[in-house]
Amino acid sequence: MNYLAHLHIADHCDSSLLGNLLGDFVKGNPDTQFPSSISQGIRLHRYVDSFTDHHPQVIEAKQVFPNGTRRFSGIALDMFWDHCLAKQWREYHLHSLNWFVEQARIKVIEDGDGELPERFLRVSSAMWQGGWLESYQHLDNIEFALQRMSQRSPRMEHLQHCFPYIERNYDQLSETFSSFYPDVLTASKSF
Repeated sequence: MNYLAHLHIADHCDSSLLGNLLGDFVKGNPDTQFPSSISQGIRLHRYVDSFTDHHPQVIEAKQVFPNGTRRFSGIALDMFWDHCLAKQWREYHLHSLNWFVEQARIKVIEDGDGELPERFLRVSSAMWQGGWLESYQHLDNIEFALQRMSQRSPRMEHLQHCFPYIERNYDQLSETFSSFYPDVLTASKSF
């Protein structure tokens, strides 16, 4: 899952939105670094990532990527799952996507008054200012995001080659999301 899904799951579980966003930016035991509500959000984020990575339908979905790109398929699929969630937003939330993103932004900023990782501050600032979460509704923005991510380091270069397999298998992957995402929500609620 990527940023939009982690925020949605946090909201669904009444968990810390900030903590769920911090999950990719914090290493080690979060209990020693943050208040308990944020720490629990980080733990929920980690649980969701593990649950998703080990879900049989996600493992099967990775097979649409050939060996050269399969190693990066998890990252590409995380981005694609956010696209699916954004496209199907009304099936999962009462309020509009724009309303939800604005409320999430306000809450994350309010709760982020402590010391936060510099990389998180840079990424979250760009995310809110750039309207990333709303833009995920459009598949070409997923392609753009994957290309940008592939330029971060030479070892990430192959990430840009994942998009054609997403595009080619769009319907199948969308159906996979619709099938497994309710499992993620149910499992997260009982975390």
